[in-house]
Amino acid sequence: MSRKSLALGAVVAATLAATLATPASAITDGAIDSTGAHPNVGVVVMYDAEGPLWRCTATLIADDVLVTAAHCTEAPATHAIVSFDTYIREDFAPYLPPSEGDDAWNPATEGGSYMDPDTGHTWYAGQTHTSPKYSGFTDIKNWNDYGVVTLDGPVPGIEPAELAPVGYLDTVKQPTLNKTLFTTVGYGTTVVKPDEGPRKPVASGANIIRQIAQEPGQKLSPQILQVNGNGNDNRGTGGTCFGDSGGPTFLDGYLVAVTSYGYTLNCRYLDGLQRVDIPIAQDWISSFLD
Repeated sequence: MSRKSLALGAVVAATLAATLATPASAITDGAIDSTGAHPNVGVVVMYDAEGPLWRCTATLIADDVLVTAAHCTEAPATHAIVSFDTYIREDFAPYLPPSEGDDAWNPATEGGSYMDPDTGHTWYAGQTHTSPKYSGFTDIKNWNDYGVVTLDGPVPGIEPAELAPVGYLDTVKQPTLNKTLFTTVGYGTTVVKPDEGPRKPVASGANIIRQIAQEPGQKLSPQILQVNGNGNDNRGTGGTCFGDSGGPTFLDGYLVAVTSYGYTLNCRYLDGLQRVDIPIAQDWISSFLD
C-alpha cells in the first residue's frame, strides 16, 4: 500500500471516530468543467521530505496563493504541487517521488514550475500552511478547516478567485438558504455502479478531472455551510466526494467556503463546507496576501 493510501486511511479513521464524517473527495454526479469556467481551481498534491502523501483541490486567490482545507495541508505535509489543467492522468510523473540519484524535478526541494513532457501538464510548487486554529475535526464551534499553499512563483494567465466579503453567507439564512444553489468544484473521485454484484454505488478514482456541481443549501452555522450533495435531489446536480477536499464553493462569483467533510462513503448525502467569509478565516488568510 502506498504512503498516500496509508495517510488517507488514517485521516478517514480519525475523522469517523471524532465526528462520523469523512474528509471529502470528488464531485458526485455533477458535470465536467469542460468550458473551463473555473480555471483558478487546481488539483494539489501534498508532499513531505519522503515524497507524496495525498491530493486535494485548491483555489488560486492571488497569483501565488491558494486556499484549501486545513486537513489537506496539516503535518506531515510541508510542500505541494498544483496543476490547473482540467484533465489529469492518474499516473502523472510529478506525483511520484524521484528515485535516489534521479535527475528528475523534485518539487519537495526545488520550487518553481515544471512541464511534464509525458503529459504536457504544468505544475507549480510551493509550501503548505495550516490554520493555527484548526481543531482537527473535534470542535464544531471552532472547526477552522482552512489552509493555504504559497507558491514559489506567480501563476501566469489565470485570474484569481475573489474571497467573499466578511459575513456574506449571513445574507442567505433560512428560508432563503434552502432555495439557494451553491457551486462546488473539485478533482475528487466519481461514484459508479460496479459491473457485478449488488451494484451498490462506490467511489472510483479512475480519473482526475475538474468537475462542478450545484448544491442546495441545508444548514448554516457560524463555521459551517451544510448543503445537500445528492444528485437525485431535483434542486441540485450532485455533491462532493473523496479528493474534492479543500475545493471551493462559490456564490454570486465569490469564494464563500471550502469542502471539509461528507457523511457517507458513497458521497451521496450532506456535504460540510468550511466557511471562509468569517473574520477568523479572513484575518489569517489575508496575512499571506501582503
